[in-house]
Amino acid sequence: MTGLAAYGVHAAGTWATADEIDSVVLDYDQRHRRRRRLTTAGGQDVLLDLPRARRLRDDDGLQTGAGIIRVVAAAEQVMDIFAPPAALIRIAWHLGNRHLPVQLREDSLRVRHDHVIASMIAGLGGHVHELHASFDPEEGAYAQAGHGHEHDHAHG
Repeated sequence: MTGLAAYGVHAAGTWATADEIDSVVLDYDQRHRRRRRLTTAGGQDVLLDLPRARRLRDDDGLQTGAGIIRVVAAAEQVMDIFAPPAALIRIAWHLGNRHLPVQLREDSLRVRHDHVIASMIAGLGGHVHELHASFDPEEGAYAQAGHGHEHDHAHG
């Protein structure tokens, strides 16, 4: 099955696992692409060739002529952020103000590891737990509308 082409994406939970032929492990930066050569866990070469760039999520399925290749979010250096509810909301606002990708979790937030951000979080009443785990942040309010993120940054 070498030389496969992936030409479509099925959102996580919308495709049959029986159609899965392989998987590909990608970190956060590698999961936003239109066209790219990938190597699956089974050693297959795959050309990702989508009509437009899009961010792939953990458990999305890449459609090929031979079946579906599961997207797996790679483990990365991340920080889980914990704080009392009011402080966690304030921390989330500050992370958003810095346009940082944030993964929302049941009782915490997850961001990529950054010692400067860890210091900011401590100053805002939170604490971080550093770990090596998958990172699958929110897409943002305008992601589905095709909105580019281009505006002047005059945050006060």
